Amino acid sequence: MNPIGLYIHFPWCIKKCPYCDFNSHSSNGKIPEEEYISCLSNDLYDEVSNFDGTVNSIFLGGGTPSLFSSQSIGKILSSAKNLLVLSNDVEITMEANPGALDLGNIRGIREHGVNRLSLGIQSFKDQNLTLLGRAHNRNDIDSAISGIKTAGFSNINFDLMHGLPEQDWKSAKSDLEEAISHEPTHISWYQLTIEPNTLFSQNPPSLPSEEILIEIYERGIELLTKAGFFRYEISAFSRQGKESQHNLNYWQFGDYIGIGAGAHGKYTCEGNIYRTTKTRSPKDYLVSPNKKTKKLSDEDRPIEYLMNSLRLVSGSKLEDFEERTGISREVINSFLEEAYEHGFIDSKDRLVPTPLGLRFVDEVLFLLP
Repeated sequence: MNPIGLYIHFPWCIKKCPYCDFNSHSSNGKIPEEEYISCLSNDLYDEVSNFDGTVNSIFLGGGTPSLFSSQSIGKILSSAKNLLVLSNDVEITMEANPGALDLGNIRGIREHGVNRLSLGIQSFKDQNLTLLGRAHNRNDIDSAISGIKTAGFSNINFDLMHGLPEQDWKSAKSDLEEAISHEPTHISWYQLTIEPNTLFSQNPPSLPSEEILIEIYERGIELLTKAGFFRYEISAFSRQGKESQHNLNYWQFGDYIGIGAGAHGKYTCEGNIYRTTKTRSPKDYLVSPNKKTKKLSDEDRPIEYLMNSLRLVSGSKLEDFEERTGISREVINSFLEEAYEHGFIDSKDRLVPTPLGLRFVDEVLFLLP
């Protein structure tokens, strides 16, 4: 039986960043913390009947989970331990933002079982942080990294962005070298994109040219690789054995429970695959999760599988495609032919992307019938 993941969403931030299209809301200094944690526990209780397996990863994402007290984090993790079967080496990740952390809270979070922290740095330069509308500065980053290590965390991810307004390779390189010098076990290195319904979409900043973006992308991968980071997904680089187990489960089209405002989930039952969503509004969620369930059609299953698996450097076997989707590989034969001819996959007998396929994964999916 395949392992499952648990995603817990915390929808509040200090303020909404102009590039962010996640379900996050400005806290305005007020978070109904106790009430929200109680609703999360009830939400989880209602979900467990759909899942029969061992949980090998828990991810507390947002928003900014680190705005919550360690006591609240402990309560929802205690509910998870009581309602689910957790693996002995369960990975428990919490997202945190510099400027929304204090040493006492970090220590408490670790004592309650969080064993991996993902720090939303984005850039080490104050100028870039201002352009991105971030609520923290360089001093906050230094304090957060020091506090995390003092608290005893050794499995740490840094979120970094590239392709920032007016950025060149020299600037991007400086951010990467700074990140590497702090010895995280994982770096998530994302290109800034302008998403619909964000403040940046209404007033777009001046982004680097395509030529500069390609230079940053290619030289950044080379730099991270030379520094001993193993690239296993489009934007994910880790020390050997420190891959994000939670995200791997997504990319391998695994099942996962999603609780919290705006959370998504996926489960398989009697050969059918279902997607679940919860109401996005935190205020409405406190009244009811208003869960909606959608059965994936035979047409949707291959698309969703490929959207995820083709992000992995190692790709997947066609046997995995059949096992996870319940659909014969013959359905994607024409896709395999075309993707191979375009140089997006390395063979017609497996789903392994080439460097070109990783660079243009969205375009690859347009080849689907």
